[in-house]
Amino acid sequence: MSQHEWRDLRVLNYDIDVSDVDYDFVLSDLAAEGDVLDALVAAEDDWTRPTPAAGWTIAHQIAHLAAADVNVLTALRAPAAFDAVRERADAGGSRYADDVAAEGAARPRAALLDQWRAGRAEVVAALREVPRDFAFPWFGSTLTAALMGPLRVMEIWAHGQDVFDTVGVAHPATTRLKAVAWLGVKGVDLSFAAAQLPPPKAPLRFELAGPGGETWAWGPRDAAQRVRGSALGFCIRVTHRRPLSRTGLTATGQDAQTWLEVARVFL
Repeated sequence: MSQHEWRDLRVLNYDIDVSDVDYDFVLSDLAAEGDVLDALVAAEDDWTRPTPAAGWTIAHQIAHLAAADVNVLTALRAPAAFDAVRERADAGGSRYADDVAAEGAARPRAALLDQWRAGRAEVVAALREVPRDFAFPWFGSTLTAALMGPLRVMEIWAHGQDVFDTVGVAHPATTRLKAVAWLGVKGVDLSFAAAQLPPPKAPLRFELAGPGGETWAWGPRDAAQRVRGSALGFCIRVTHRRPLSRTGLTATGQDAQTWLEVARVFL
């Protein structure tokens, strides 16, 4: 599956419990993650360098993020107008993401950077303006603000990982990984469904080592099915930025092992 699939944000397009989302904290994470990537790309003069996503340069990655911000703002502020966005996406099929990114990448570097900066700041402001349970249309689904926050963190982090890999700089591991990991945990059933497999009969337990040595855990303490490893490895896995063999993740139980093999946070 393409690392720059436009449907990255069709994550979890079914009802899920978002009551445990610290909305203000996530929005702060969203702003901070954008700033980290901004500092990296602003210091990079050559945006034509190819990234791990086939056919995509640094400019394509930033153009993709900028276009996604435009779509989020449209969905939030003009839901009826978002129908046209979905129609274009449906008409473009698997080429839609590539075409949109190519359009943006053709713009002058300075103009594209300014657009992305303005757009991502506006998205954070727009999400702060609405209640966490505010619902709006998205690609193939209806989302709430509480879910869109982590989704935006995830996408900036994942596409940022491609850029960090391109320039040969280590992507800082911070507590912002928790929003990405949360999506991976919430997406267990999605991962099995996308692989055309029945969901696990018993709950999974996730125990991840956070960047500061803390442990992030989800699921029953006595669960027989377990996934363990670093939060970074987990996030790398669910966003498909590395093969499973390079994540250091381990599984106990067949369902947990199967999940590791099919894990994802996008369709």
